[in-house]
Amino acid sequence: MISKNLIKLIKSLELKKYRKREKLFVAEGPKVVGDIMALTAPQRIIATSGWYQATHVAEDVVVTEEELRKVSFLQHPQEVMALFELPESEGVPSEQLRDNLTLALDDVQDPGNLGTIIRLADWFGIEHIVCNLGTADAYSPKVVQATMGSIARVKLHYTDLAEYLEGLQDAVPVYGTFLDGNNLYTEELSATGIIIMGNEGNGISDSVERHVTKRLLIPSYPAERPTAESLNVAIATAITCAEFRRRK
Repeated sequence: MISKNLIKLIKSLELKKYRKREKLFVAEGPKVVGDIMALTAPQRIIATSGWYQATHVAEDVVVTEEELRKVSFLQHPQEVMALFELPESEGVPSEQLRDNLTLALDDVQDPGNLGTIIRLADWFGIEHIVCNLGTADAYSPKVVQATMGSIARVKLHYTDLAEYLEGLQDAVPVYGTFLDGNNLYTEELSATGIIIMGNEGNGISDSVERHVTKRLLIPSYPAERPTAESLNVAIATAITCAEFRRRK
C-alpha cells in the first residue's frame, strides 16, 4: 500500500521546481526503470507484486494495479514506477566534446521531441547533449518516458548555448540546419563537432546562429515540388545524425 505522503511527493515531481527541491525524478515502466536501475539505484520503487516476483528485486512499496493507476503519469500504467536522484549538475566537458560528435539544442520545447532526440542520441552513440536554457526539462515525466530508457546513458547539460559556443573559440566545427544551407548529402562532414538543432517554431536563434561555421540543409525531393514548410525537429535530428554516422 502506498502512503499519502508518498503519493503527494510523486505528484509534486511533475513540476520542475519540486524536482529541483527534492532532487528526484520519476521513471515508469519495466523498460525505462530497468535501464536506469542498471546504472543507478532508485530511491523508491512502487510496483505490483508481479513485477517484484518477475525481477527478483527486493520489495519496497507493493501496490495493486488500481493504486498504481492513481499515481501514474501514464494513460496506461506499466507495473512499476521508481524515483531516482537527479544527476548532479556538471560543467559542460569541453575537452571531451572536442573529440566527439555532440548535439546542441537551441530551445527545443516539446517534451516528446526532446525525449525522442535523447533516444536518437543514444542510438547514434552521442553521449552528450548541450541544451540552451529554454529547452524543455529532460527529467519531466513526459520526457523521461519518451526516451525509453536512453536518459540513463545520455548526459544533458543546460547552459547559455551562445555563451558556451563563444567559449569554444572555433575549436570544433559547429553545424546548424537551415532552409538555406548546403546539401547535407554533398557537404563535407567531420567525425567530430557540434550539431545544433533549433526551436520547433523559430529554428536556430540569431545569437546561436552567429557561431555556426557550417550551414546544412536537408533537401526535399524533388527540389522543385511544393512540399511541407519544414521537418519536425526530432525527424531532422535523426536524418542529420544518420548521415554523419554513415560518413564515419
